[in-house]
Amino acid sequence: METQVKSLIQRKEYIQELISWREKHLIKVITGVRRCGKSTLFELYIDYLKQQGVKNRQIISINLEDIEYEDLLEYHALYRHIKDLLQSDIYTYVFIDEIQQCKGFEKAVDSLFIKNNVDLYITGLNAYMLSGELATLLSGRYVEIQMLPLSFREYLDFTHAGKDNLMTSFTRYLNYGSFPYVPMLRQQDSVIRTYIEGIYTTILIKDVAKRKAITDIALLERIIKFLGSSIGSPISTKKICDTITSSGRKISVNTVDAYLQALLDSYIFYKVNRYDIKGRNFLKTLGKYYIVDIGLRNNLLANSESDIGHQLENIVYLELRRRGYQVAIGKLAVKEVDFVATSQEGLTYYQVSASVLDKNTLKRELAPLQAIQDNYPKVLLSLDEIGAGMNHEGIQQKNLLQWLVTK
Repeated sequence: METQVKSLIQRKEYIQELISWREKHLIKVITGVRRCGKSTLFELYIDYLKQQGVKNRQIISINLEDIEYEDLLEYHALYRHIKDLLQSDIYTYVFIDEIQQCKGFEKAVDSLFIKNNVDLYITGLNAYMLSGELATLLSGRYVEIQMLPLSFREYLDFTHAGKDNLMTSFTRYLNYGSFPYVPMLRQQDSVIRTYIEGIYTTILIKDVAKRKAITDIALLERIIKFLGSSIGSPISTKKICDTITSSGRKISVNTVDAYLQALLDSYIFYKVNRYDIKGRNFLKTLGKYYIVDIGLRNNLLANSESDIGHQLENIVYLELRRRGYQVAIGKLAVKEVDFVATSQEGLTYYQVSASVLDKNTLKRELAPLQAIQDNYPKVLLSLDEIGAGMNHEGIQQKNLLQWLVTK
């Protein structure tokens, strides 16, 4: 089955990013939510290296979740094992999957980093890997590559659906989500739901509760469902507290803050801050949260079809992240722009709507973009085919699906 995944999902953009960092004296740290494809990325990249003439003896690949490597779950043992396999005269490519399983892994990584001719790649689940001792030891000596589940382009490549009927494929993508293994389940609804539920439970227990020592699982799930039902809406910690307290369960702001951080560290949710477009500064209050996979959200909530606009926002946010943008919510007096996307090439404003065929809806969606007094590109995305390609006094209207498949 893994061979089939490798032959169908190449994750080309992530592989190209790894290639760009090849043999650079930096540790390549691949992070991302569980089951987004980190381990498969290593296998694909190793295949690439072999095609470039790299010999088997130059490659050390260890998955610390595999019982075969159970004796390496202590940093001295891990370091000695790898050190004994290093090649002295040529580069050795070292891949360590699920590095956080090794107690004290930071010390082993630091020692391997200072060796000559070692190209080091590691994966992990949680952002705390890069906020603690590892970041202190390796400040300025690592690059983080954040993986996400499949983009819509990758999903089309995987399913061989082509671009003839994008809406049918996008509906499935929206309903079932983008975890790489899901398309292999051949649209078997109950099987897909069971698989996604398994991912959710594992993330909840292993990656959030266990690693953050959270014992109140019921409370954690309530916060997850609150965030899931509120994607694309301004949220404050106090609002979550008040909502849960009003249902009869008292909770402190500090507890909610801790639980929210645990969810962000596990890459289940991403927080997007608001940006004052006129004042050119970030605002500290009322950020928005987006989930890593819409299928995961749909598995948690019933009747999610009614908020298609917010789901589309979520899809666009993740795609902007994939394309390397820093993303914020635009604030301009009483108006709001869905996304302010910044990259080395500059800045672009995005407004997202399910449909703008209604004249009043079009007017409402254009208004925030029209209020911006600068010359940066402004884009209105919708599912409409009618009107796509129009220019509204400098605002480009585009079909969302075409935008997703055209980089």
